Amino acid sequence: MTTSDASATDRDRGHAGIQRALDRAVADGGGPGVVAELRDADTPPWFGAAGVADLTTGRGRGPGEHFRIGSLTKAFTGTVVLQLAAEAGLTLDDTVAKWLPGVVEQYIPGADGAEISVRRLLNHTSGLPDALPGEEPPPAEEPGARFIYSKINYTLAGMIVEGVTGSTLADEIDRRIARPLRLTGTYLPAAETTIRDPHPRHYSRLGETGPEAEIHDVTEMDVSWAWAAGGMVSTTSDLHRFLSALLRGRLLPPAEQKEMFTTVSTEGADWVPDTAYGLGVYSQRLPCGVTLWGGGGSIPGSTSYAMGDRQGAHLLVSNLNGDWNDYLETFTDLFETCFRPAPPRS
Repeated sequence: MTTSDASATDRDRGHAGIQRALDRAVADGGGPGVVAELRDADTPPWFGAAGVADLTTGRGRGPGEHFRIGSLTKAFTGTVVLQLAAEAGLTLDDTVAKWLPGVVEQYIPGADGAEISVRRLLNHTSGLPDALPGEEPPPAEEPGARFIYSKINYTLAGMIVEGVTGSTLADEIDRRIARPLRLTGTYLPAAETTIRDPHPRHYSRLGETGPEAEIHDVTEMDVSWAWAAGGMVSTTSDLHRFLSALLRGRLLPPAEQKEMFTTVSTEGADWVPDTAYGLGVYSQRLPCGVTLWGGGGSIPGSTSYAMGDRQGAHLLVSNLNGDWNDYLETFTDLFETCFRPAPPRS
């Protein structure tokens, strides 16, 4: 067997292992359907799927589907903020009070916008709590004291983008990222409740647990509340193109690239284990010892993950069209299967 034949055989085995991980993800009601797309620098893309896109018709999942990406939106928002910093539209040391005077003080007890920098919004060390619209948030903590993963941080960051540019965040993401990278399936909706075709149905148990919990179709849903923190729609291939460009430094100048990938510890935050957070992206150390970069996101009816090596040469993007699966366990299994180093040849 030649070296190229051996490499092809190893790839086939690897793809078979990823497919088994996808099958496990939806086995025994773990989720309606799942897709994964793998791209390496030197080999053609590989796409796998398991389960269904539509529980009523039984239609299977496939490539090219649009789905809500949840908190992966933060990587897009963070990139736009850093581009503005590179253009001297703002600085990462600017305070929230400079751009949004009185806003955090009005809504969050104990918050002081003059003490919170834009950088601390993006790396979640602002001290601001996490809360959904309409919820009464707990008091703010001291800025810089610890990592608190909060949608409020990125809502404020999106508001700052609009204040700096005089444009909408959706338009800035489209102009600065989606159009230059030809991300034809990527967009930040306003208040529309539909998803562009083709798309899987999005299913949720709305927080209920147990095997008897009712499954709801939440495909038509206004998620504008998630906005800059989690409201975007994309596809597996678009997320590949975006994450590859981001990791390879094609979207940011060197100084801003360094800022994006400078991390703070998430230890003790009851968040994703074995991670460190940058400015919209994070690193995650798998049980096999490999460290990946990218992000994940969950929103009613959809859970996504996009991670790869730091060079952007080996990337995996995956989506579940459900939200009751233990997605950390599911995606750890999937990415561990994909990125675990091959054992040495005997």
